[in-house]
Amino acid sequence: MAEAVTAYIALGSNLGDRKGLLDEAIEQMRLQPGIEVVAVSTYHETDPVGGPAGQGRYLNAVAQLRTTLDAPKLLRVLQSIENRLGRVRTERNGPRTLDLDLLLFGSEVHGAGDPIVPHPRMQERDFVLAPLVEIAPLAVHPVLQSTAKDLLERLKHARQPVVARRELTGQNAVITGSTSGIGRAIALALADAGANVVIHGRRSGQVAEQVAVECRAKQVEAAVLLADLRSDEQCVNLARAAWDSLKHVDIWINNAGADVLTGEAAKWPFERKLDELWAVDVRATMFLARTIGARMKERGRGVIVNMGWDQAEQGLEGDSGQLFGVCKGAVMAFSRSLARTLAPEVRVNCLAPGWIRTAWGEHAPAHWQERVLRETPLKRWGTPEDVAQAALWLVSPSANFMTGQVIRINGGAM
Repeated sequence: MAEAVTAYIALGSNLGDRKGLLDEAIEQMRLQPGIEVVAVSTYHETDPVGGPAGQGRYLNAVAQLRTTLDAPKLLRVLQSIENRLGRVRTERNGPRTLDLDLLLFGSEVHGAGDPIVPHPRMQERDFVLAPLVEIAPLAVHPVLQSTAKDLLERLKHARQPVVARRELTGQNAVITGSTSGIGRAIALALADAGANVVIHGRRSGQVAEQVAVECRAKQVEAAVLLADLRSDEQCVNLARAAWDSLKHVDIWINNAGADVLTGEAAKWPFERKLDELWAVDVRATMFLARTIGARMKERGRGVIVNMGWDQAEQGLEGDSGQLFGVCKGAVMAFSRSLARTLAPEVRVNCLAPGWIRTAWGEHAPAHWQERVLRETPLKRWGTPEDVAQAALWLVSPSANFMTGQVIRINGGAM
């Protein structure tokens, strides 16, 4: 029997008996084999967004399901319920009797085909996020690595008009480990600021290309380079290929890190985890920063940012604290020394993220979720975008008197 997956469905209606249609849609879902309706939000009445003028107001809700169906089969069930209840939609974003949209399907990510999950615009819609937060505030968007609560808070803050800044226009940036999480967020932030970017991954060219496409949509150039940073030879090739393909590199961000907390690696013995972390987080960071830094210094300018850890200096109990403490502590010490070596032509700084909701944070046990909120004055997990904004500032002209610094991004945690 297939393992049950948690899915979230958005419901909406602004034609006919809106409440009756939503009630009946929920009841129809309850009657479907392989589907259990776990929770349903209250009904939220909202103004229409987009579409023709003169539409009526919507009733919106979100339902949490447990299902043994796969995502395509679940989508077909939702579509059959829409049709059975007389779905009418006359034009794009126009009035409709019933909408059932698949928002999240476990941690699955499908950027093409049918369905696309996560829903590509859910993070832009408070009429989706508000009812979702009501029943599942800690539901995680597997691409943005943010909870529903964090997404809603950011959307509210984004209501203020923002003038686009392009302070990195014409600069070339390389971000290692940029196919997901913090690295992806940094690549997108730098592209937003006008930088041409190189997306680096270890093995998945398809995933890296998807990030490059997102960057190109911001009217910058984006290339993909693959390299296994555990290999000295591949580090050499990455540094050479990046510099040659861009003609020069203005910004180099050593974000890549070994994941020894999730998947099969979580079961490795301490010694193997240490070897992996030392190879990728320390040795590759030092090798790449020294190699690129020398070329930047010869050219007369450049910025390097390395990635540390906020708890490396005070320590954290357990094997993970010992592993990451020694490795990230080494990166932080190296960054301070390299800054002195490469000054004044090249600036070198280090970011030290705290509790950031990346792959491990998404699946962290309940006691860790509670600990994060208890120890963080801002009472939330950090997001990859929080780290990305700090990185953007560090590489920008606004930080041109900053070098040799380790900056914590941790919501005030001590």
